[in-house]
Amino acid sequence: DEQQALGQPPEFGGYLIEMSRDTLENWQSEFLQLLWQVGGLAFLLFVGSPQSKESTDRMEAKIDALLRLVDPKKGKEAIRELDLQYDGRHTDEPHAHRN
Repeated sequence: DEQQALGQPPEFGGYLIEMSRDTLENWQSEFLQLLWQVGGLAFLLFVGSPQSKESTDRMEAKIDALLRLVDPKKGKEAIRELDLQYDGRHTDEPHAHRN
């Protein structure tokens, strides 16, 4: 409107460049944020967050309980041998591998 009032032809170049730059900056920000969230989640699942280990701990506790039910003495002995064989694999959870 100002350009028409001054008798100049309308120019869209400056507006188009500024609008394109702002749009691309916004898209870049959103893309990087999404990439960070997906990458972070994948990393946490890869290293094994406590939430991802929950089901294996539960299964291991159930197997330990079954071993104790079949034969309490041999079950405890088998659990102890497995713990020694796979040292560091058990967790510090209260339900894990009680003698």
